[in-house]
Amino acid sequence: MAKRKRKKNEWLDWVKAIVIAFIIAFVVRKFLFTPIIVDGPSMMPTLHDRDQLIVNKFNYHFETPDRFDIVVFHATKKKDFIKRVIGLPGEHVAVKDNVLYINGKKIEEPFLEEKEGDMQSYRVLTENFTLEELPGNYKKIPKNYVLVLGDNRSNSVDSRILGLISLDQIVGKTSLLYWPLNRVQLMGE
Repeated sequence: MAKRKRKKNEWLDWVKAIVIAFIIAFVVRKFLFTPIIVDGPSMMPTLHDRDQLIVNKFNYHFETPDRFDIVVFHATKKKDFIKRVIGLPGEHVAVKDNVLYINGKKIEEPFLEEKEGDMQSYRVLTENFTLEELPGNYKKIPKNYVLVLGDNRSNSVDSRILGLISLDQIVGKTSLLYWPLNRVQLMGE
């Protein structure tokens, strides 16, 4: 009888441990971190198609995105995109002759430089635009919105097509590229 009771208790302990593990995993994935796989070349040369990253869903509950953060956002109800924050609330953004201007001031984009070992050239070929020419016809980026662009500007569906992105659409900031192993790196460091 005692042996049977011990087996039953052991079985219940295992069930409890598994249930607790699933609850913890659910909470971590829902509120703290989630994986994402890059789909397409729009973030080349920084991110490659099929790169796997961890998205920090937690930090934007306490702070707003910074310029050049790489963020994941809900582009549609079924599709998340990964792009780089370029323009912040209250700013005017323009690109002329492949040069980014924020409020009329030239801004360097060092992440667009070719990296040693890149197989292809991803020259920045951004057609000239101003904020007023984008969907919404804004003169300045409104409060609670950002302008995002892909690093591979000639092959990216971003704010030039989608318009400005609401902070409510942002899932989180990329924090770790973990696959493939030869490209493991902390993002934004």
